[in-house]
Amino acid sequence: MGGFQLRIHDQMITLEGAKATTETIAALKTTAAAMKRMHKAMKIDDVDKMMDEINEQNEIIMQIQDALATPIGSAANFDEDELEAELEELESAELEEELLQPANTASAAAIHAAAEKQPTRPIRAAEEDELAALQAEMAL
Repeated sequence: MGGFQLRIHDQMITLEGAKATTETIAALKTTAAAMKRMHKAMKIDDVDKMMDEINEQNEIIMQIQDALATPIGSAANFDEDELEAELEELESAELEEELLQPANTASAAAIHAAAEKQPTRPIRAAEEDELAALQAEMAL
């Protein structure tokens, strides 16, 4: 009796597998048919033409942006190289002026005084104290 039940159970599993396979094949056929319908409506030449049109429109946009970026009026008459040379001259004249001025002794004295007021305890010791306090706090 147990052998018959085992055979019936095996047959049920086989039928379920066959049903799943049949449903899968039907779904694949439906998918293939849908893809064929879509491809009939869409041809590679049409896609190429559309991409060419998009590229053409992008080129037009770039040309418009270039035209808008072009200086007009008095701004168009400026020579970039002349402006750079003038800027270099002004910067070098300013640097020469700064170098020729006498050194400010008050600021040097303030720097020296600030250096003397530095804490005598090294920063590393303060960091170590802080680390020890944190470790003690975490041990609670």
